[in-house]
Amino acid sequence: MADQFENIRPALESPAEGILAVTPDDNTDLSEVSRALYIGGTGDVAVQMKDGSTGTFVGVPGGIMLPLRASRVLATGTTATNILAVF
Repeated sequence: MADQFENIRPALESPAEGILAVTPDDNTDLSEVSRALYIGGTGDVAVQMKDGSTGTFVGVPGGIMLPLRASRVLATGTTATNILAVF
């Protein structure tokens, strides 16, 4: 399939090129630092960011995209469901 944009370096505001279903885990990093997290089901989202800091986003509504450079989605504190990492 032709891709007229294949020679253009993607930026953070560019459309995502990859996706990964996330299983929250306190000890395992994502395979790649995310551009954003899609939250399918309402709840809290606990993350470890690219710089190592951690925090919890409380009451995130389902169907929203969080523009986060997350390296890990933590099991402890995460109640949201159907999370996807976008790259």
